[in-house]
Amino acid sequence: MNLTAPAKLNLTLRVLGKREDGFHELETLMVPLPGLADKLEMEAAESFSLDVVGAKVSPGEDNLVTRALRLFEERSGKRCDYRVRLEKVIPAGAGLGGGSSDAAAVLRALNELEGAGLERKELEELGAQLGCDVPFFLREGPCWGRGRGEILEGAEVRPCEVLLLKPEFGVDTVDAYQRWSESSELPGVRYEGQQVNGVELVNNLERPVFEKFLFLAELKKWLSEQFEVQAALMSGSGSTVFAVLHDADSASRLADRAREELDPKLWWWAGSCGG
Repeated sequence: MNLTAPAKLNLTLRVLGKREDGFHELETLMVPLPGLADKLEMEAAESFSLDVVGAKVSPGEDNLVTRALRLFEERSGKRCDYRVRLEKVIPAGAGLGGGSSDAAAVLRALNELEGAGLERKELEELGAQLGCDVPFFLREGPCWGRGRGEILEGAEVRPCEVLLLKPEFGVDTVDAYQRWSESSELPGVRYEGQQVNGVELVNNLERPVFEKFLFLAELKKWLSEQFEVQAALMSGSGSTVFAVLHDADSASRLADRAREELDPKLWWWAGSCGG
């Protein structure tokens, strides 16, 4: 079975406070990026194995693909002996949900391959044990996420063209949340919401992340000043910063200019989101 696991963007991410269980209460609007996706191949084998190509990601028991398979085995009572090949296209530590999407793809595939018959709600409950973003990837289309992000409600988001830029370094999500409550805004950086197509683009994690990674603050400021850009925002806990563009044709030109003026090693991707 061949699978695709798309990335996501957080168009809105508000951190409302810390919960008694140690997690944070969130309100986030997430949209999938079907054009940017990891690829997985699964085939029956004598025992489970995972091969990862395209990124320095551990293929061990801590990988979300492996964890998803083990959790499915525990829930279904079935032994799942498959050879899995994961081709990483979505950068790690980028705030784009690549690992969570991989886990969701495996849960959905195993449910079909093993004939387990788990309903979507049951799969989402399993996914929530792996990560707050996993249930989102078990759905199709934009969603509001509340609670830890796992309480989902479908949303309508008008399509828009985006450019994603990411430096070589990643951001640790746990660290970003831990420093959220005591972080401060940097002077000259716009943190307030930006209106695009009736959606308020805002990310409360920019405050702790920008404080630690000044380049990401510089990247957002630079994008906001470019004539091709309607709005700029960090996705999730970073390190991807994205721009909503006036038109798709400007993406390549803008990416080239960013690499020339800011960092020649910037990774970039452009395409549509929403819809």
